[in-house]
Amino acid sequence: MLASFLRQSPRTSARTFVRFSSTAVAEEQDLVVIGGGPGGYVAAIKAGQLGKKVTCVEKRKTLGGTCLNVGCIPSKALLNASHHYHDALHKFKSYGINMTNVTLDLDQMMKQKSSAVTGLTSGIKYLFGKNKVNHVEGWGSITSPNEVKVAAADGTSKIIKTKNIVIATGSDVATPPGIAIDEEQIVSSTGALSLKKVPETLIVIGGGVIGLEMGSVWSRLGSQVTVVEFNDAIAAGADLEIAKEFQRVLEKQGIKFKLGHKVTAIKKNAGSSTLTLQTSKGVDAGTMEAEIVLVSVGRKPYTEGLGLEQVGVKLDERGRVIVDDHFSTNVPSIRAIGDVIKGPMLAHKAEDEGLAVVEMIFRNFGHVNYDAIPSVIYTNPEVAWVGKTEEELKKAGVNYRVGKFPLKANSRARTNDDSEGLVKFLSDATTDRILGAHIIATAAGELIAEPTFAIEYGASTEDIARTCHAHPTVSEAIKEAAMATYDKPIHF
Repeated sequence: MLASFLRQSPRTSARTFVRFSSTAVAEEQDLVVIGGGPGGYVAAIKAGQLGKKVTCVEKRKTLGGTCLNVGCIPSKALLNASHHYHDALHKFKSYGINMTNVTLDLDQMMKQKSSAVTGLTSGIKYLFGKNKVNHVEGWGSITSPNEVKVAAADGTSKIIKTKNIVIATGSDVATPPGIAIDEEQIVSSTGALSLKKVPETLIVIGGGVIGLEMGSVWSRLGSQVTVVEFNDAIAAGADLEIAKEFQRVLEKQGIKFKLGHKVTAIKKNAGSSTLTLQTSKGVDAGTMEAEIVLVSVGRKPYTEGLGLEQVGVKLDERGRVIVDDHFSTNVPSIRAIGDVIKGPMLAHKAEDEGLAVVEMIFRNFGHVNYDAIPSVIYTNPEVAWVGKTEEELKKAGVNYRVGKFPLKANSRARTNDDSEGLVKFLSDATTDRILGAHIIATAAGELIAEPTFAIEYGASTEDIARTCHAHPTVSEAIKEAAMATYDKPIHF
């Protein structure tokens, strides 16, 4: 783990890491990466491992981008902590653990979250030093196909000459028209990670990954949470059957849903906000009031201020950098990866692209299989999927088979009193090749690795079914669902 690297000598880290040093970028670089998030820092480290002269330009004081600083990592810390708190209040007694006067120390919970973030971002700093990656802190912009200008916070700037440039600037919060985020009453995911107290009521605009995760956090801590979603189902991108079952689970936990609706205006009051709603068909639907409003309708590519127009890099209609199969833009020396290009805005997708783009530049090969990129919602239970949904297969006219296995028939899940969920496989009706896998389970984010591996190597459901799985484990539900797809399950 990255945190383990903090035990290394601080003298080593200090000697090899710089924020803004003319000596660090005096000579022409083989590669300059703009952005120190999951895609950017992975690309920079890989180039360093190949012995290349590489510089990573990052506007934040800390590395890791949105994911490590105000996204994936702090949200998972709060999801974990709030889950423990909720269990202490509601489940421990059933296990014979009696606790009285369980109270919430929100300040300490936030400190633990910050500690996790600091440990991991510092770990990247160490890895940069270990792999001889120069880190320049400041705003990076492209002034020519082979030059990057870095503007530092103190007003100084520097030009770095380079043979190759990779744009890895990630994404920013998307905001609906007419809604202003103040990070106090009306918050983005960033503000939702740092609320000073548990709100009595929370309205989440958007039923996607971010909204459902943060809604779950504050619901567990005591908020009355309502999710307003424009579509008729939550968890966009998920298999519809899984999305409906997931909504049922969250409703059992106390989260309310208002589907097929949109928020057209928000009026701030003293201590609350009033939201004006319409149906997805434009019919007025009254108002709602909440102490805190979380706006989580998606993200947009972060390309402003990069100088792309100046050098002629083309964008698509959604503001994403247009690239070919080798991540090259229309300017040969400039490539792009991660959230600024097409595809799902996922940290692990960006990481894989970071590895691939560097290998393509310096080794002339690289690999990313976009049919094997898993998605995970880290609620409890978690939801994870990889490959195609039933809806996508029907639309494409593919003949397929379906196999399902409920966790209520899995011995480990039942023993742990944690049997909410199921595993679902989709396979080709003729060849049995796995086309998609969908899971609702406490550890779905971990379980999805096996189907992802199977899809990567073109495996069939029978391949998984004939692979021995340890007993008793929740992973046996993967085996049984595979058996249900090509034949019949044993335990259901």
